[in-house]
Amino acid sequence: MGGCNHMMETMEEENLIAAAMLILRALDSNQKVSNEVRKVFMELGTRLTSMTKILADEDENGGKEEQDAGLSDIKGRINSIQEKIMAFEGDESMIWDCDPEESKEYLKTVDEARKIAESLENLSLGKDENELLRTVNAVIQTSMARMEEEFRHLLVHNRQNFEPEHLSFRSSEDDGLDENSIVSFGDDSFDGSVQRDSVSRGSEVFIMDLVNPQVIPDLKSIANLMFDSNYGRECSQAFISARRDALDDCLFILEIEKLSIEDVLKMEWVSLNSRIRRWNKAMKVFVRIYLASEKFLCEQIFGQSQTEPVSSNCFTESSKASMLQLLNFAEAISIGPHQPEKLLRILDMYEVLSDLMLDIEGLYCDENGSYIRTEFQDVLMRVGDCVKATFIEFENAVGSNTSNNAFPGGGNHHLTRYVMNYLKTLTDYSDSLNACLKDHERVVNDQDSSSSPDTSPGNDNDDTENGNLSSSPVALHFRSLMSILECNLEEKSKLYKDEALRHLFMMNNINYMAEKVKNSELRTILGDDWIRKRIGKFQQYAMNYERATWSSILNFLREDGLSNSGSSGSTFRTLLRDRLQAFYTAFEDIYKVQSGWSIPNSQLREDVRISMSLKVIQAYRTFVGRHANSISEKYIKYTADDLENYILDLFEGAPKSLHSFHRK
Repeated sequence: MGGCNHMMETMEEENLIAAAMLILRALDSNQKVSNEVRKVFMELGTRLTSMTKILADEDENGGKEEQDAGLSDIKGRINSIQEKIMAFEGDESMIWDCDPEESKEYLKTVDEARKIAESLENLSLGKDENELLRTVNAVIQTSMARMEEEFRHLLVHNRQNFEPEHLSFRSSEDDGLDENSIVSFGDDSFDGSVQRDSVSRGSEVFIMDLVNPQVIPDLKSIANLMFDSNYGRECSQAFISARRDALDDCLFILEIEKLSIEDVLKMEWVSLNSRIRRWNKAMKVFVRIYLASEKFLCEQIFGQSQTEPVSSNCFTESSKASMLQLLNFAEAISIGPHQPEKLLRILDMYEVLSDLMLDIEGLYCDENGSYIRTEFQDVLMRVGDCVKATFIEFENAVGSNTSNNAFPGGGNHHLTRYVMNYLKTLTDYSDSLNACLKDHERVVNDQDSSSSPDTSPGNDNDDTENGNLSSSPVALHFRSLMSILECNLEEKSKLYKDEALRHLFMMNNINYMAEKVKNSELRTILGDDWIRKRIGKFQQYAMNYERATWSSILNFLREDGLSNSGSSGSTFRTLLRDRLQAFYTAFEDIYKVQSGWSIPNSQLREDVRISMSLKVIQAYRTFVGRHANSISEKYIKYTADDLENYILDLFEGAPKSLHSFHRK
């Protein structure tokens, strides 16, 4: 029976459709409609309107029933989610420290709550829907607080130990730090040299595992869900806070203290010197290993695609305080007093900063890192200015160095030794000095033009063998400093009452300068022409010394005046005797005085002795040989060999007397 009814309903629907189609075709072909037909259409329209309302009411009632059923299902799911979340909240243990399946279940549950919230937000919400949305959002808020705590816990309790003395890290070339101690610190005279610490670097990037690699997927999963749930800011802050503390600990391990600028400025140089050396090493390790690894950790957790700005921001914010702490120390050094003894250490700092500039630009390459890049560049510039000011202060200190007493023995003055060894050490920093001094180059040239012709560095600029090196800022400043030193030595030589000692002093010091340049990298900077001119200078001083010392004594051995002494043999012999006695007296006085004088350079000392022997001993032999028959042997105090041996005692810096060697 039911089947017959269904067939009849179907046939009726087909008849209605056929009738409707017939009416439509008739309307298309008939433009004119009679009143009777119009009346039928009006009744049909009224019937259709009534049917449409009935159908709409039926659909509305059916949709409401369906919507009620859907809300009931959502409410059930929310209750289930809430029960699971509260069960986790009741357990004080950390979820990710337990069974991995529990953490997966927790993430799945929270993600389901997130999706329900999204679905509800996309609906036209009534009172019931709003209530459900508030409930699910409360559940999400509770779970997000827990996930933030879990996220921080994973970061803190899975940190890897940082031991700079036993670094274990990955490199693109599987290579490590190569730290070389080039030289060691010497005394104040700079006869030693100053230690220069360096870390060689190729193009590789050093990466350490700052956090246990096994928990990285968990951290990434938590971060992704928190960002998807619009709790990215809380996740980022948790990361920044945890990692900022880790970076502080890293600086503590590297022995970098938190010092204010005032603390640094009050510090004694001995203490400050050791802190600068620690800072130099710490900067290289911190930037090239630790920060590179920190940025890699950020990228692992927060990704490199659409969330890359988040990764960059987290890296910048977590590392900012530590970087500023390091840069503040360098800034404090740059504004401190410009004392020459600090220059080498400040140059070390400048080279470290300059060498790390590309690393900093790579690490902080976007807008988030612009502040750090700018601060780093500013500190580099200020340290460079400090290098320039300190070197100029060194030049001024050399020029203004005064002495009240003559330097004992006429040897190498401690100022000469200090300056030359200082400059020799500075050659290791030629490139950095050129960069720092280039703005001052024109001023040096202007000063050179007013120098005296004898000492003007401008006279030393014609060395074509060294090309552009001879006109570099370093070369110009070094020449200027050499000229200042020579002028100062000239003033110091005037403190000697003995003219011969004055020339000996200048000979020694100019020779010392020439030898230091010739046997070091200073030769490359100052050039061979500069050396040749100094050799010529100290040779001239040597000749001046010989003339001042031996000209008068050699006059006693000349024949002048002997031929006009008359024919009396006794008178002639008396004159010969007096001449010889005067020679011995003068020689003994020279011996007594000049054995206490000093020529520190053994080769120069030997050359001067040979030159003296050639002149004095030859003149003595000739004089005694020519008048041997007229001079009794008892009046000959010394043989030529005796005098030659005594000359070998000169310039040893210990006064002696010849009286014990007088022949009976």
